[in-house]
Amino acid sequence: MKLYGTHLCPDCEEAQAVLDERQIAYDYVDITAATANLKEFLRLRDRLPVFDAVKENGMIGIPCFVREDGAVTLDVKEAQDWDK
Repeated sequence: MKLYGTHLCPDCEEAQAVLDERQIAYDYVDITAATANLKEFLRLRDRLPVFDAVKENGMIGIPCFVREDGAVTLDVKEAQDWDK
């Protein structure tokens, strides 16, 4: 799984802690560490309906979890279930 977030976001930090505690493997992509990372995230955000509500509310849409098959969720509990 890939986790898009930033260390500037408390929700992202909490999501990482949950995944780490449960020993769930993930690749962390810090969207504020490099422009390429931000562009990669924005390509997802701009085309997927899962982000519609967060965009309408002026939010970013992180933490964002992407499964290897391309499934996307913004819910850490749902992402945890992917590991089962």
